[in-house]
Amino acid sequence: MDKLKKVLSGHDDDTTVLQAVNEASTLSWGTRMKGFVACFVLGVVCSVLGVCLLWLPKIGLILFIVFYTFGNITSLLSTMFLMGPLKQLKRMCDKTRVVATILLLTFLGLTLCSAFWWKNNGLALLFCILQFLAFAWYGLSYIPFARLVCFVCLFGILCFYRLT
Repeated sequence: MDKLKKVLSGHDDDTTVLQAVNEASTLSWGTRMKGFVACFVLGVVCSVLGVCLLWLPKIGLILFIVFYTFGNITSLLSTMFLMGPLKQLKRMCDKTRVVATILLLTFLGLTLCSAFWWKNNGLALLFCILQFLAFAWYGLSYIPFARLVCFVCLFGILCFYRLT
C-alpha cells in the first residue's frame, strides 16, 4: 500500500526492476515454512516409496531410481523456500560446498542417464549409492565442522580395524 501511495504521489524512489520483482514475490515466513515442509515431506515420501518399489520384479529398479532421484531433487529444492532461490543458489556455489554441489548434481544426472539412456541397472544402482553419499556430504556442509568430524570418525574406525 505504501508503494502505491509513493507511485501515485510521484515520490517513487529509485527501485530497480529486480527489487520490484523481489518485493512482489516475497513470501511470508509461514508460507515459506509450509512450502519447505511440503516439499521436504514429498521428497522423503518419494525416496521411501522408491526403496519400497525396489523389490518389484523387472520394473522395480527403474521405479526405485526415478522415485529416489525425484525425492532427492524435491528435498534439495525444498530448502529454496527457506532462503529464496537466489540466495540458495549462491550458497550452493559457495567455496566450501561447490564440490559437493557439483558431485550431487552430476550423480543425479548420471543416475537417470544410466537408467534410461544406457539401460545399465548395475551402474544406475552404483550412481544411486554415490548420489546418497554426495547428498549426505552436501547436507553436512551446512553444519560447521560436521564433515571434519565425520572424516575423523571414519579415519579412526579404519585405523582401529587395521590395528586389530
